[in-house]
Amino acid sequence: MSKAKDEELTALQAALAAEHAAVYGYGVVGGRIHEGRRGEAREAYDAHRARRDALVREVRDLGGRPVAAEAGYALPFAVPDSAAAVRLAAELEDRVAGVYSDLVRASSGERRRTAAEALRGAAVRAVRWRGESVAFPGLAERAATAASAPATPTR
Repeated sequence: MSKAKDEELTALQAALAAEHAAVYGYGVVGGRIHEGRRGEAREAYDAHRARRDALVREVRDLGGRPVAAEAGYALPFAVPDSAAAVRLAAELEDRVAGVYSDLVRASSGERRRTAAEALRGAAVRAVRWRGESVAFPGLAERAATAASAPATPTR
């Protein structure tokens, strides 16, 4: 397998692992979110399940063995209530956007287009959950740099 295909397969596996974690995380979100946002959580859960299933097929198409879901995942913080569930949903989307950003860089053609759509979808969902956007969704290192940069040039 060529180096480019190896990198693409590695990025696909990372996206698959992130989707496994997102599906698990949305199970937690769904159990804690208030009724008014439960439909939104269900739609996100379904979107991540569909992406996960598609990634399994793509990994196999490249000759790889799809990474399996863990039995459980450590959450980044306790989720005792609806407000925490909303924060978790935004965090899940940020993490998924990051791995799709890597997949966009590692792929080409139709797979790159699909990864870019997944990145966009995660960024849009994160904005909906958070109520605000970030400068570079999926690119945490750039977002941190942009946030620390002065608003006006210094001389």
